[in-house]
Amino acid sequence: MLDSIQIKNFAIIDSLQLDLDTGLSALTGETGAGKSILLDALKLAAGDRAESDSIRSGSQRADISVCFRLDQHAAAKEWLAANEMDADGECVIRRVLYANGRSKAFINGYSATLIQLRSLCDLLIDIHGQHEHQSLQKSQVQRQLLDAFLGEPGLIAEVAQKYREYHDLQQRLRQVRSGSQQREQRVDLLALYCSELQQLDFAEGEFERLQQDYRRLANAGNLIAKTGEVLELLYDDEEHNLQSALSLCEQRLDELSTGDSALSASHELINAALIQVREATVELRAYRDGIDLDGEALEATNERIACAQNLARKHHVEVSALPSLRRDMEQELELLRGDSFDLETIAAEFEKAREDFLFSAGELSLKRKQTAASLSEQITQVMQQLGMANGRFAIDIESDQEPTANGIDHIRYLVSTNPGQAPKSLARVASGGELSRISLAIQVIMSESSQIPTLIFDEVDSGVGGGIAEIVGNKLRLLGQDRQVLCVTHLPQVASRAHHHFRVEKTSAGGATTTAVAALDEAERLEEVARMLGGVKITEQSRAHASEMISSRD
Repeated sequence: MLDSIQIKNFAIIDSLQLDLDTGLSALTGETGAGKSILLDALKLAAGDRAESDSIRSGSQRADISVCFRLDQHAAAKEWLAANEMDADGECVIRRVLYANGRSKAFINGYSATLIQLRSLCDLLIDIHGQHEHQSLQKSQVQRQLLDAFLGEPGLIAEVAQKYREYHDLQQRLRQVRSGSQQREQRVDLLALYCSELQQLDFAEGEFERLQQDYRRLANAGNLIAKTGEVLELLYDDEEHNLQSALSLCEQRLDELSTGDSALSASHELINAALIQVREATVELRAYRDGIDLDGEALEATNERIACAQNLARKHHVEVSALPSLRRDMEQELELLRGDSFDLETIAAEFEKAREDFLFSAGELSLKRKQTAASLSEQITQVMQQLGMANGRFAIDIESDQEPTANGIDHIRYLVSTNPGQAPKSLARVASGGELSRISLAIQVIMSESSQIPTLIFDEVDSGVGGGIAEIVGNKLRLLGQDRQVLCVTHLPQVASRAHHHFRVEKTSAGGATTTAVAALDEAERLEEVARMLGGVKITEQSRAHASEMISSRD
């Protein structure tokens, strides 16, 4: 249950500490005193989006902390343990808003995301707003309420998952069918391209080698002539060649170095040079002799280079990319010809996915119809208790709708407010006040079936009064017998039924306005209920009436 709320510098709240207990707690006060600000702060702690203008004027940040006791709340304890935020049966949620628009969130001192706040608080508190009846006419909201009462989250998730699988296969089958001709054309084109690339059979790095071969073959005559000239200088000229000169130098230095060892180093260098010249001569001769003035080889090399360049231009790639292009096209061709694009296979997979979805959706539809009958009866009873004596509520489910992730059902909330009148849609039959009471009836029934320990009602009794307001108070007090209920109300009939009473007051001093909350004792509570009954001037008659209302609560 919600143990305490601490708020600093939020809206018109300077500093506020509110300690709560089990049962029904009523929050009352003049219009504009700030009753709903407390719930706004709770919503922020529960993960709502924050606005920097929520910070009290003149402050740099707002700080909201709420503390829950988890003595008998296994689900919340498991969540905290799973997220490594456990704190021995207690849960403290803190939200800090900064003037620059940023905010921080903490759970038991650990940094937390808004998603984590929402996930945890969905287990701890259930907030019913005063304007919920306005959204009650939306089909999505009607389905969500029925599914929440149904209590089959696993089946609902299963239907959504099977729908996604069915829908994906449906889209794929349509694409395959509509693209069959284009696919065949693509297969034919790829087959032609692959045949051309396979015939060329261009290897990695081959283009560079071909270019080198072409340059050598095209320049063969010049290479033979020039290497011949070099060989003449090195060895082949009988009268003057480098090898003979170096040999003579080596002999002279060999003779001189025996008389002076200082020439040994020079002798070794000349000897090494002579050896290198001899080796170069051998290699150059082999190179020259290996050059072939082969016009056919030159033509063949040139033709292969031209073929590769033509194919590269055709596919708008570099010549060096032809091998990888061939691999990619062969893989695509294999894929298009393979089982993944087999129309019969995909059609069979689609049909199975459709059957699986319809089976689960049918099971969900059956459970919805069973639940709808029970829920309709319970809401009808509460409606009649809330002053709609001839009211009748019905949930109509048509199960032959276009499949969606929510199943095959079209869900409509119908109501009849007069005897003999067939139920019709809420928007066509119910007035604003009737919608408010129907919404309250739904919230009461939903809350009775909920396992959430703390229920919060924000002026959900708006639009009712008199004896109906007393019934509303009794319903809320009944809810408070086995869980914690916090109700912001302007009705004395509701406030008088509360186990605990808090008054919200707005004061102004020194040009600043602030809101405070006070827990009322019995005497103060009598005065507050009397004020709610009689307005600004509290009379003995209103006090007597208030006393009678409070004393009759038990």
